[in-house]
Amino acid sequence: MRTDNGHDLRHHGDAEVRDDGGSLVDLAVNVRADTPPVWLREHIAASLGGLAAYPDGRAARAAVAARHGLPVERVLLTAGAAEAFVLLARALKVRRPVVVHPQFTEPEAALRDAGHTVGRVLLRETDGFRLEAAAVPEDADLVVIGNPTNPTSVLHPADAIAGLARPGRVLVVDEAFMDAVPGEREALAGRVDVPGLVVLRSLTKTWGLAGLRIGYVLAAPETIEDLERAQPLWPVSTPALAAAEACVGPRAVAEAAHAAHRIAADRTHLLTGLARFGPAGLRVAGPAQGPFVLVRLPRASTVRRRLRDLGWAVRRGDTFPGLDEEWLRLAVRDRRTTDAFLEALGRALEL
Repeated sequence: MRTDNGHDLRHHGDAEVRDDGGSLVDLAVNVRADTPPVWLREHIAASLGGLAAYPDGRAARAAVAARHGLPVERVLLTAGAAEAFVLLARALKVRRPVVVHPQFTEPEAALRDAGHTVGRVLLRETDGFRLEAAAVPEDADLVVIGNPTNPTSVLHPADAIAGLARPGRVLVVDEAFMDAVPGEREALAGRVDVPGLVVLRSLTKTWGLAGLRIGYVLAAPETIEDLERAQPLWPVSTPALAAAEACVGPRAVAEAAHAAHRIAADRTHLLTGLARFGPAGLRVAGPAQGPFVLVRLPRASTVRRRLRDLGWAVRRGDTFPGLDEEWLRLAVRDRRTTDAFLEALGRALEL
């Protein structure tokens, strides 16, 4: 799907490793490596004995509500965050939706598919891609922003995002990567004091469940009701419900918190290694706070192709509104993988 300025809103990182990219080391997709863990795979497998029955999401919904200290009426389970974007685009009666870019492109794609004319607020590299609240039109009745933002890895202050709330406005915050932030600082999930707030969470990134499709929406009960009416019957499968219940339990929350600190350390190692390519013109957008980093460098498209020849997949940045072909996104991986990648990057830059 292309817009009038050529951005392919339906291009995602998995395109880099499909077909002939299956043998590449994957730094293009932001799903955490070494997942899902054995205990989670076994838990999901145990649910297969119940496939003859229709899915019953009550237990999983209650578990998500308990995780965030909310009543169940404020929770909707979805087939990943992507379904939630489609539901929002189809169910909400809005006149002037605005998406804050650069960010995950699926919200805008879903809004356009539903017939909306979508406004854009383009954050600037010179400002570190930080939120500029004054740039959001006052009459916007739907505002979408990611936190931490994909692909910039910027973590916006929760108060700054909450400050975008207005009477009659729906404020959608995509927190798909928030559990990769130590302490989930700046999270808005669980807040009930921000009018019009809708928070989206994904369980596919941290737990390696992209193929299972599971996420959820946190919002006011009346918004949840509107979205639920737009869903088909039994939208979340029994295995996905089992995964949801497990991934929001105390054991999983503690494990995710530990992983967030490890990701932060691995990200620091990656950033330290990237710094040595400064003389080659490489710059890192930052400060990065997510499980990925955004870099700018001359001839990035050529470097990406050269990396591919060397066995590495990285995410092109030019499909994100606000970015061009000089940008690449790199997933954070363990130190051994990072060291090997940095060596390959050095070779790719010898053009």
